[in-house]
Amino acid sequence: MSEISGEAQFEALKRKRVDLVKDKVEAHSQGDLRENFGFKAAKDAIRAVDRKMTALDRFVARNAFIEVDPVTWLTKPTDTLQLGHVATIEKQDMPTKRKHRFTFLVATYGETASDPVSGIECLPHNSPLAKAVLGLKVDISTRVALPAGEAVVIICSIRNPTKAELDSLLTVINQPEIGDD
Repeated sequence: MSEISGEAQFEALKRKRVDLVKDKVEAHSQGDLRENFGFKAAKDAIRAVDRKMTALDRFVARNAFIEVDPVTWLTKPTDTLQLGHVATIEKQDMPTKRKHRFTFLVATYGETASDPVSGIECLPHNSPLAKAVLGLKVDISTRVALPAGEAVVIICSIRNPTKAELDSLLTVINQPEIGDD
């Protein structure tokens, strides 16, 4: 079932659930529920389908997909920070005045990855930091509110990623296994 898209799997699970509810109603009409195996089996099967549907929902919610051709990531203009760029960012926390410097590839989905060789990490496009810095130019400081507190952020450099960086950082996202029980 893993070759089927998540949307198709979800629709198949909805149809299966409708049939299971019909089975449960039929079994319910057969009398004493304490010893009614059909009713218990249908109820358990509905719960299993519900768990699979919930797993697919969570997967989709955590992984907001944006279609991007990786080849264009290698050649796009770098005057402002965009999805697919590698940026070195300096962040100064306002309360403590501590400075941190990070190098990120602004990625299209929710899971973070890192490349220990280059020291680059993926920054999901929908993270608070990415939302604050996307569209900014190099050497312009910006005050931002982040979950850890207020900070001043400066983009030190913007560049296109290398093919090797893309290959090491962007792994295929697989939807959860929801095989038949």
